[in-house]
Amino acid sequence: MAQSAVAQPTATPAAPTAVPAKLPISAIAPWAVFFGILMLVLLYFVGAEQGATSLVSGEGVHEWVHDARHLLGFPCH
Repeated sequence: MAQSAVAQPTATPAAPTAVPAKLPISAIAPWAVFFGILMLVLLYFVGAEQGATSLVSGEGVHEWVHDARHLLGFPCH
């Protein structure tokens, strides 16, 4: 039995392919609803607070969101 000094090539296994994880809609829905409501509340405070539907009296909220109103195109003065 003669032994060879050169190693014989062996078959290399195929590289595993990436499979995306399955995430059910029931896991995403509560978070989507939460962030949707949060965005609507923020949009209200930036766009409509200190107007006819004001929930907070005074100028405090207006001063905090003044620049955001201009950035988003809401008129405030």
